[in-house]
Amino acid sequence: MIAALLVVAAEGAYSHPLSPSLLEIRLTSDGTAEISWTTPALRPMGTEIRPVLPPHCHPHGEPPVVQAERDRIIQRWGVDCSPQGLVGHRLGVEGLGSAKTDALLRLTLSDGRTVRAVLRASDPFITVPPGQSRLDVGRGYLSLGVTHIMTGWDHLMFVFGLLLLVRGVGLLIKTVTAFTIGHSITVSLTVLGYVPVSPRPIDVAIAFSIFLLAVELSRESPKPTLMRRFPWLITGLFGLLHGAGFAAALTQVGMPQNEIPLALLSFNIGIEVGQILFIFVIQAARLFFRRALSALPRWVEWAPVYTIGCLSVYWCLERMVAAGVRW
Repeated sequence: MIAALLVVAAEGAYSHPLSPSLLEIRLTSDGTAEISWTTPALRPMGTEIRPVLPPHCHPHGEPPVVQAERDRIIQRWGVDCSPQGLVGHRLGVEGLGSAKTDALLRLTLSDGRTVRAVLRASDPFITVPPGQSRLDVGRGYLSLGVTHIMTGWDHLMFVFGLLLLVRGVGLLIKTVTAFTIGHSITVSLTVLGYVPVSPRPIDVAIAFSIFLLAVELSRESPKPTLMRRFPWLITGLFGLLHGAGFAAALTQVGMPQNEIPLALLSFNIGIEVGQILFIFVIQAARLFFRRALSALPRWVEWAPVYTIGCLSVYWCLERMVAAGVRW
């Protein structure tokens, strides 16, 4: 159990190590297309990810424009895909495997229909369909939710801390449910535009919430604290905070205007599916290795707590620097 946690920690030291790249394509009625390609400014050395369009698409109009921001690079250019267009043709992104990241595709066709997809190293290309059915929309956003939670080591570390904090199946279910309700509320309100969110301060606050949980786990007070007596209440409040982080990913992808409720519901369900899978794996590992863990020295029990604490401090500092905080 301890070894598995340390492996996760080593792989996830950057929490969300690379934000997914975003490929936006707007196809006009005359067969030309406007391309916007957004990539993280930070990526592994020696890697390159680039869009791949159908061979009949050629550069068109002004030379490419490159805009560098604090944490991302945006490239814009035009292509001419006439007379075939893009429907029925294959496009995607190369290099996702070596960069260990995903790419989000947002394609607007000339008739106003939209196609959205999550491109991964295992499936980096799509064939543009005539349109997306409700099943396609639901499946795509469900997959996006699962992917986001399963690659978000900061969120998973928080859930892992809850498993260490809460004793008893009933109280654990109540606590996890409160976390679910909290982040589902914030995701919905943020994506629908009712709650404005600034991603960088939210990322710092999420890391700090994990640090507070680690501090609580490190205490050995004979008198139960508020968090130990009412973990569901505190966790529900933290869930509101983590939901804002989930919403940032969904906002970046965008929502199909005619299927917003379905996309939102599917994304939230995807997050919960990933979260439940993670809890199941951790609890199964605890039961399987229970006898071996009981024979280990007591100081070993503190290893996960200090791992959570150290990583949360690292994430706080990393995100404060990224937000422009100067010492």
